[in-house]
Amino acid sequence: MKNTLLNKAALASGTVCLMTAMMGSAHAEPTGYDQLTFQTEIKEEIQNDEVRASLYKKAQATDSKTLATMLNTSINNAMKIAKRYPSVTVSTGQQRTYPRYDKNDKIIGWTGQANIDLKSTDFSATSQLIADLQETLVMDNLNFGVSDTKKDALEQKLMTEASRAFQQQAKSLTRAWDARGYRVINVNLNTGSNYPRPMYSAMSMKTGMADESVPSQSFESGNSTISVTANGTIELTK
Repeated sequence: MKNTLLNKAALASGTVCLMTAMMGSAHAEPTGYDQLTFQTEIKEEIQNDEVRASLYKKAQATDSKTLATMLNTSINNAMKIAKRYPSVTVSTGQQRTYPRYDKNDKIIGWTGQANIDLKSTDFSATSQLIADLQETLVMDNLNFGVSDTKKDALEQKLMTEASRAFQQQAKSLTRAWDARGYRVINVNLNTGSNYPRPMYSAMSMKTGMADESVPSQSFESGNSTISVTANGTIELTK
């Protein structure tokens, strides 16, 4: 789905500035008169191809050393399990430790949490890894998006299309204002993404040892919208 829209708010991320001169003297300075500022937008919906997830282990102990041992052991075991899935990128995430107090503000123990983060374009492997890890860890979040490689390629294409749309709109406005031509004062190309919250289906039970292990999930990654806007100013020549 592609749309060209006029007079929309520019998206904030990824700005590329182009300073050019067209349809007039290449070295003439802008007069400040007969200038029009407008915007065009090109967008395309694309299927999400990357899943990200975070899981955590939370524990309590009477002293911080015992707590650290418990958390580190749990995360180290999780990392060993993750090595069975080379297509999934795994990294240690946030770790927090804080004391617990009694009513007299005396420390009576410690609570801590350690996270492990997953990222992959292999949905099947990630789903199975999450199921394996959930036997000892708790799911913190799960979301889908477009991988950098896929997004960058699409943005390059949309930048070209947005530039052409801007030029086409400039020509139309030139005719509407009965001008002889125009030159570009400035153009900004802005990229943006919209990642709607995805839905994923309920857990599908595995056969055999389903009662002894966590079932894997069937992912529905959903779509995202990638857009590029071209906004700038032209000066009409009469």
